[in-house]
Amino acid sequence: MLLDGDVHGRYGGRTESEAGYRLTMALAVAVSQPGREWTFARWWEVLVLRPTAGGAWARTLRSRKGERYAEGKLGEMLAKARRFVGSSGTIACRVDGVVEVVGVREAVERAVWRGSSGGIDEKNLTARLRLAERSGGLDHQVSVRQLAELIGCAKSTVEASNTRLRAAGWMRLISAGVGKNCGSQWVLRVPPVVAEAGGAAPGHLPAAGERGAGGVPAMHTPSLSTRSLDKVMAHDAFHHFGHGASGARLLACLDPLDGADVPALALASGLHRTTVRRRMNKLIADGLVEEADGLFYLPRHLAGLGGEGLQPDEEQLVRVAEERGTNGLGERRRQRHADQRAGYQRWLEHRARRSAENRRPARPPLRLVPEGAVDPVTGELLDDAWRGWDTSDPARPVWRDHLTRPAVEACA
Repeated sequence: MLLDGDVHGRYGGRTESEAGYRLTMALAVAVSQPGREWTFARWWEVLVLRPTAGGAWARTLRSRKGERYAEGKLGEMLAKARRFVGSSGTIACRVDGVVEVVGVREAVERAVWRGSSGGIDEKNLTARLRLAERSGGLDHQVSVRQLAELIGCAKSTVEASNTRLRAAGWMRLISAGVGKNCGSQWVLRVPPVVAEAGGAAPGHLPAAGERGAGGVPAMHTPSLSTRSLDKVMAHDAFHHFGHGASGARLLACLDPLDGADVPALALASGLHRTTVRRRMNKLIADGLVEEADGLFYLPRHLAGLGGEGLQPDEEQLVRVAEERGTNGLGERRRQRHADQRAGYQRWLEHRARRSAENRRPARPPLRLVPEGAVDPVTGELLDDAWRGWDTSDPARPVWRDHLTRPAVEACA
């Protein structure tokens, strides 16, 4: 980024100056990492004295406002970046950020999520984990409509899920997205209650593998894979009117070799046994699940090679969606969200235009000394009515006696 500039446009702004400031600030954070901090002399040399693409804004700043101002500005930016890096946890590389995401993913998979609302919350965190892995850390940026498309539900459902997850401590809002093409900034975390309880929700048995877990033999204890859930939860076949979130979660619990019965699936998913039995019957009817001797298995054609988990067959899911009458509902949702975004952009443009039209013209500055009373070139007083006044400030003329009286009294 220092040599080539912002090639991908990640630090763009409303103006070139704002984009240059954001790019320079990102570079300041990059050169302020613990143990690898740059000195100000090296920072100044790379940005200003060398023809690097990342230092174009700094060189422009130097030519416009002088070298002393540019030194102070770049020094303040470097100090601000070091304070920011010092206040956050040390991340030496991208791998450290991914390790934090894996820790949250394991906590989500260990937790027991109750009913339909719990299933939506689990899908919400699953979609956010995908975004967090892409960004390389627990912080990520996403809008409500974008999240609804990733999950496969309505916008109001996502808003209710966000409220529940924030109250439970699974995530924290950093900044709300306001304006054009700006999503909200979030950060994921593991609630202390979940971390201490080993992931088991109140009123449930401990999660599989934790101390006190029982009721199901270890060889038949399934575990929900969020990576498998992420591959099918937004498909039309698992729409609310199709197999639903419960069907997607149960499918993500199955394995092609180790079978699971109804009590084991109920324990892993947090659903009631009658709900599990009803959903499994529908999945078996559509060829998504196989049953043998009271145990449920993932079909071989849906199992990935090398332990990759669920690998859905797109043609089969489309056929299931057509039979369930849910094919095309996801595309309708995306089109509806696109229309809402376009309407919002038009409203922003209309508001800006109306504000510009209704903005009152700037009032002229107040001037007590009229024009022509003083020669603007020589400063000679042309109007005898203002003799004895200090007219250096036309808005605040001062009687000269007030300026000389303290000196006279002091001499006296």
